[in-house]
Amino acid sequence: MKILLASASPRRRELLSAAGVEFEVCPSSAKETTDAALGPQGIAVANAVAKARAVADEKEGTVIAADTVVAVDGATLGKPKDRRQAVSMLRLLSGRAHDVFTGFCVIYGVSHREVSGFSKTRVFFNALTDELIERYVDEAKPFDKAGSYGIQDGYGLVNRIEGSYTNVIGLPMEDILPLLKEAEDE
Repeated sequence: MKILLASASPRRRELLSAAGVEFEVCPSSAKETTDAALGPQGIAVANAVAKARAVADEKEGTVIAADTVVAVDGATLGKPKDRRQAVSMLRLLSGRAHDVFTGFCVIYGVSHREVSGFSKTRVFFNALTDELIERYVDEAKPFDKAGSYGIQDGYGLVNRIEGSYTNVIGLPMEDILPLLKEAEDE
């Protein structure tokens, strides 16, 4: 059974590798939606499904796709466009709680059965100084991360979480591994 990861994310690759999953990286060319009417979990799931379908249409195998968004005060934060936006997002998150949603989709290679869903984790940020925010953005370069941060980067950004740590990284392994186990039976 060939597993295809429809993502170029190094963090998703690391999580799957650490779990002992053998897979091939096949980044998706699907266009992502930012339609606020879907809500944060809807955006994450819609994007994951679109990514998975785009790869499944081109390649044979079981496809895994995911999309992560950060939500605070009804606003959805994706990846920052530039340094200024990254700093602004971190200032918004400083000293507050927010939710991280990762939508996921698995399309099984033989049956083409599609399973999708999402994981939600509540993240509590420490109060961040402007100096720390500037240093973090300059050193960690979080431009490919939803909400402009990676929980695994350190820097004392996060005080605590309620929910899945791997979800905040970008792939809720508690949800994905059982789905991959099902793929063995396909």
